[in-house]
Amino acid sequence: MRTLAVSAALVATFGSAQASTYAIDPTHTFVTFEVPHFGTSTNRGRFDKKEGTVQFDRAAKTGKVELTLDTTSINTGTGPFDGHLKSKDFFNVAEYPTAKFVADKFVFSGDKVSEVTGMLTLLGKTNPVTLKASNFNCYQNPMLKREVCGGDFETTIARSQWGMGWGLNMGMPDAVKLIVQVEAVKQ
Repeated sequence: MRTLAVSAALVATFGSAQASTYAIDPTHTFVTFEVPHFGTSTNRGRFDKKEGTVQFDRAAKTGKVELTLDTTSINTGTGPFDGHLKSKDFFNVAEYPTAKFVADKFVFSGDKVSEVTGMLTLLGKTNPVTLKASNFNCYQNPMLKREVCGGDFETTIARSQWGMGWGLNMGMPDAVKLIVQVEAVKQ
């Protein structure tokens, strides 16, 4: 009888384990893009407004993420360039004010996330994207008194897959490097 009670307690403790929910910390999360400028320098920009959640179960090695970017908040540090990127030539923010990444496939290397695969919706088109982790960690934040998980992720996409073809005929590259620095706070 005692063995049955202990087994039931273990099942109740571990069998009902669920993914923890984390809220993306917008002050420690940045989505940056890089694209070469006619083979000379590199144009960079980021989205200043973003929000989302992560569900993460380290024991089960599973996770889900939803990250929404406010494309109207694009920031390159140069107003006229921001204006061109917001136009119909690129992000068409008047018609598509958000971009969204939704993922439900996490790949682990040991106990660390090494890759996240999902779908990126941009300009009304959705295509698969895999983000590779170059850094991942969870820690107890001493100020928040809660667990924080995050890391640095990156991928390279072909912008034409989402219908962003302006400048391709002038020699501007199709490949855009995306760098995602993310931290999320356990709720």
